Amino acid sequence: MKYIIFEDFSGQAIPVLFPDRINHDELREQMPYATVLSAGYVNHTGGGFICHGESKALGAAASVTDAAVIERHFQQGTD
Repeated sequence: MKYIIFEDFSGQAIPVLFPDRINHDELREQMPYATVLSAGYVNHTGGGFICHGESKALGAAASVTDAAVIERHFQQGTD
């Protein structure tokens, strides 16, 4: 899967995961958020998420903190 992490209007990191067949820049056009923090590819293993790669179209790459941002997003609301 691909992902983009946006900064929302309150400054929070918001991950959006989407299928590989959609280009990063195509999804970017659909989102109201102004700032792209990072983008790339994400895989889920038994041990968690692994983020890698980049989006040349957006000029953004995976960050070492992206997997944790995505993990937190999935954990919200499960408590």
